[in-house]
Parts: sequence; structure tokens; C-alpha cells
Amino acid sequence: MIWLLLLIVIFVLIGGFWWGWPLAAGILGASSVTDKPGALERIAQLMHSYDITLAEVEAAFHTPAASRPVPARRSKGDVAKTLFTYLGAIFIFAGISTYIGTFWVSMGSAMRVFVTLGVGYILLIVLVSALHEKKYPKLILPLVLASVFMMTGGWFVLIHEVFPRSDNWRTAVLFVFGVMAVHQGALLGKYRLTVLAFTALFFVYGFMQVGLDLLGVPIAYIAIVLGASLFLVATALEDTTHRVLAAPALLIGTCWLNGGLFDRIALASSADWASLVTGVCVMFTAYGLHKAGRHSGLTGLGYFIGSIMAYSGLFGLVHNTPVELLYLAVTASMLYACVVLQSRALLFTTVIAMLGFIAFYTAKHFANSLGWPVTLVLMGVAFLGVGTIALKVRRQI
Repeated sequence: MIWLLLLIVIFVLIGGFWWGWPLAAGILGASSVTDKPGALERIAQLMHSYDITLAEVEAAFHTPAASRPVPARRSKGDVAKTLFTYLGAIFIFAGISTYIGTFWVSMGSAMRVFVTLGVGYILLIVLVSALHEKKYPKLILPLVLASVFMMTGGWFVLIHEVFPRSDNWRTAVLFVFGVMAVHQGALLGKYRLTVLAFTALFFVYGFMQVGLDLLGVPIAYIAIVLGASLFLVATALEDTTHRVLAAPALLIGTCWLNGGLFDRIALASSADWASLVTGVCVMFTAYGLHKAGRHSGLTGLGYFIGSIMAYSGLFGLVHNTPVELLYLAVTASMLYACVVLQSRALLFTTVIAMLGFIAFYTAKHFANSLGWPVTLVLMGVAFLGVGTIALKVRRQI
């Protein structure tokens, strides 16, 4: 039962990533399309993401709606066949997992290796056969994930059975990840599937992480090197058929790289400086994606996380110093950047930072003063008036 529960948790986490990531990207992404320039920018992003040319757009625009190909509706027989295929695969996998969890203790070493590593290689043979025959394309993804899961666990079981008293887990992980990287790399070279590119990258970077750790390289430097390389790999993936992996790879690479930078800066100075510098770096990365017109979801997420880190680090640096009001000046100037970049994520964090600082400064210096809130209201009215005048002047230019 333990194996079955573990399998369910893994599938839930994978499923949560696939639906949670687009949801977070949509919530924290660039501002929604509300005008013609925004619509044109969104169209340009879609054309870049899916390699759509102007000729294809023109042909689709001039094609009458009645003559466009209508996707064939699936028959009830096809739906039932697909449903029973998935149910059969789920019950088979659940049965194997239940058997392993129930009789694991009473099994011998050879049987433990067979029901994990052996089943993994059987699934690999089935996968290769399905890829070679080009049948059941919808079963490819489950077969890849199931074979990878079983083979990885099986190799660890084999190592544990052969070396039961060894505690050198890094060497075991290095060996297993190296073997799996070779497996997935060979399959990727033959069949060029996106899921194989994902598994190959996963095991290659896992192998390099553990290998550099064994060589005594500090974790922060490993994060910087591997994060930067993954960022470059993600950029290269955008020009391939595996471009769907580019956005997750960019996200992981950026977090990995900036995590290492944060650790190094924090050791050299303080956590506040590390938060400020790292946040600014993340925001510059988001600005680069914004200027390139790529991955609007990542752009908004970068502005959101980077601005939170930058504002929190800046507040920690100016707190209880003679230059506390510098924080208000910085957040006020960032409002101009919000307008120029048209980013709702950055506007949200900037407004929260500004209001939070005003509340903090008021409670600290003007707790019982009537003049301060009146001054704030008058300043707000003045800013609204200036904004209205500026809008009228712009319309007349």
C-alpha cells in the first residue's frame, strides 16, 4: 500500500504542476488585452510561440469559415475504447503496486529486483514497440513516465540489495542518474519526443548536480552554473519542436541561478542586500522576456516575485535610517515603470509596497497627528489633478 500511496501522490503532484502552472501564469501574467495595441502584441507572441508566418495568417484570414476543415467527431466506440484502455492501464499499474507493497518484506532479493527493475524494462520494451509501430500515441506519455519511475526505483533497489551496508548515497544517485540519462538520451535521439527531452534533461541535470557535489563544489556555485546553463538550454528549446519545455526550463533556470546568487551575496554582505540584488536581477530577466515578446506568463511572474524581493530587501536596508523616505521615492518612481510596462503584477506589488510604507511611517511618526492624513489626502488630490491635465495634454499632442 505504501508504493500505491506514493504513486498516487506523485501523479497528483505532476497533475498539480500541469494545471497549477498555467493558472499561476494567467493570474500573475501580463495585463489582459483591453485595446488594439495589446491585441496586436498578443498576436505577435502567439505567432512567435507557434512559428506562424504572415502568409499562414493571411491564408487563414481569407479562408471562408464554411470551407475550413472541421475536426472529425469521435465516435462513441472510440471514446469507450480509450476509456477502457486507460482504466486497464490504471488497474494493471495499481495491481503491481499493491502486490509490491503487500509482499515486499517476504520477497527475496531477486524477486524485489524483478518486480521493480524487471517490470521497468518490460515497460521500456513495450514503449519502444509502440514507438516503432507508431500505434497508440496516447499511451506513449504514460508508458514513458511509468517505465522511468519503475527503472529508476529498480536501479536503487538493485544497488541496495547488492551493497546493503553502504551509505554512500551520492555515488548511488550518480550511477542511477547516469544510466537513466543514457537511456533517455538514446530514446530521444531515435524518436525526438518532447516527453523524452524532459526526462533526458531531468536526469542529465541531476547527474551534474550530484557529480559537482561529489567534487566538493559549493552548492551555491553549482546552482549558478547549472541555472545559467539551463537558461541557455531553454532559449535554444524555443527554436525546436520541444518549445513547450522552454517556459518551465526558463522558470527553473532563473530560480536556480538567482538562488545561488542570493546565497553568495547573503554570505558576502547581508540577506537584505541579497534580496534587493536578486529581486532586481529577476525583474531584469522579466524585462528581457517582455521586450522579446516571449512568455507573457513568465514575464508577469518575474515582475511579481522580483519586485517582492526587491521591495522587501530595500525596506530592510532603509528601515530605521535617516533615508527611510527613499523607499517611498523608489516605489513612487516604480509607478512610472508600471505604466510604461503595462504590468498589473508589478503595479499590484508597487501599490501594496507604497501603501504599506505609508501606514508604517504614519504609525511611527504621526500616530496622533491630524495634519498628516490631511496632507496625504491633499497630495492625492494634487496627483489626480496632475494626471488628468497630463492626459488632456497628451490627447492634444
